[in-house]
Amino acid sequence: MADMNGKMSHPWNRLEIEPELDMGFMPAIHCWKQWQAWCGAAGNAASLEIGLERSADSVTRFSVPMLPSGHDHAALNTRVAERILKFLLWSRGGHKVTLAGPGDVTAALINHFSDDPCGQFDRGMMGDKIYLSEFSIAGGQVPAEEREKSQPLGRNLDGCRIGFDLGASDRKVAAVVDGEAIFSEETVWDPLPQSDPDWHFHQIMDSLNRAASHLPRVDAIGGSSAGVYVDNEVRVASLFRGISPGDFKTHIRPLFKRLKEAWKGIPFEVVNDGEVTALAGSMALNRNGVLGIAMGSSLAVGYVNQQGQIQPWLNELAFSPIDWQPHAHRDEWSGDLGCGVQYFSQQAVGRLLKPAGIDLPDSLNLPGKLVEVQNLMKNGDPRAAAIYRTIGTYLGYSIPYYREFYDFNYLLVLGRVLSGDGGELILQTARSIMDRLFPETSEAVKFHIPGEKEKRHGQAIAAASLPRIS
Repeated sequence: MADMNGKMSHPWNRLEIEPELDMGFMPAIHCWKQWQAWCGAAGNAASLEIGLERSADSVTRFSVPMLPSGHDHAALNTRVAERILKFLLWSRGGHKVTLAGPGDVTAALINHFSDDPCGQFDRGMMGDKIYLSEFSIAGGQVPAEEREKSQPLGRNLDGCRIGFDLGASDRKVAAVVDGEAIFSEETVWDPLPQSDPDWHFHQIMDSLNRAASHLPRVDAIGGSSAGVYVDNEVRVASLFRGISPGDFKTHIRPLFKRLKEAWKGIPFEVVNDGEVTALAGSMALNRNGVLGIAMGSSLAVGYVNQQGQIQPWLNELAFSPIDWQPHAHRDEWSGDLGCGVQYFSQQAVGRLLKPAGIDLPDSLNLPGKLVEVQNLMKNGDPRAAAIYRTIGTYLGYSIPYYREFYDFNYLLVLGRVLSGDGGELILQTARSIMDRLFPETSEAVKFHIPGEKEKRHGQAIAAASLPRIS
């Protein structure tokens, strides 16, 4: 292997079913299963043990089998370990990584996070930005067991509550009484270029006040928003990209704590919008073990475990690699290759236009390009259908890989990319891939597409249900 970016031909077997517009696609599950088979056949007991700590009471362990040094593909040991660790970092989260295993692999991974631009990006995000702690990676004693502190958030329907959701183009709010939404409102806004932190405070307060005017009292407030939130603090969120670093640290990071103070300290909880989406799906289905994915401007993900709880994981699968080919598509933010956002979002649709033979003006933004593709699909254009089948193929290979890291039986699917006939074709294609290549996954996982009422009120009710009233 030439380097950590894998700039050389790969040894993975050819796919039985390839996405028609992306013939180089090399799904992570395909490589991971082949890797496990190679290691099993080599009869080698060596492995790399990974410990990933978010806090003292929230630890992930994962074991990656390693090939012996004399094996034909032993040079891939580091690359495979790095791809798995990358997925763990962005799915679980963590600022302290401990490695126990082959010394050369451990050393290469440590160097990756100090020398490689992609590793430096992950290091910076997991350290000072998300966990407010220096990121560390070193060889040593991996924690003996996993420890997960689930957050007992949600499903609290008593009393008079407000639920809100903050998106890039609109903000939604609802007044909820004993689990029933009696008022809801959607307000168009443009938070991205706003440089005044007080603008954000007053805009959100305006929506909360509007909902409160429909309630006899306010017992609790719960909300969701795109981004990374830890302990009710904003750690990373594109909504606030117009804010200077200094103002972000001083005014935006504690924004929701400031709002809680303005509401006289009543129970107030805010989490990532993907988590609330998954919680809303779990509540609607009355089932646990739900992974929710939203294919919109990016890829948003949320997870409710088999006990019906939200866990303190990141679930930022937009940054998690699902394509292991050496020349996979590059994420423009992290700079890494094969990340989920390039395969399950409007960016995927835009990227597949040229291979599909669809020529649209460069001046048209990604939402506009998606609308054009949706219109072509309505008119039976085979080029648009090829785009949706390609995304469906990506999904059919990725769901089994996600189940390597998440225990779920229900996949909640939504987002603009999944709307209309094209969305149905994506799911049909994904199901056909799983039926043929991953029958156990196909049998175990059910798709759930929320109806309009669930989408309109379910998210707000789920958000409102986050805090527990003492």
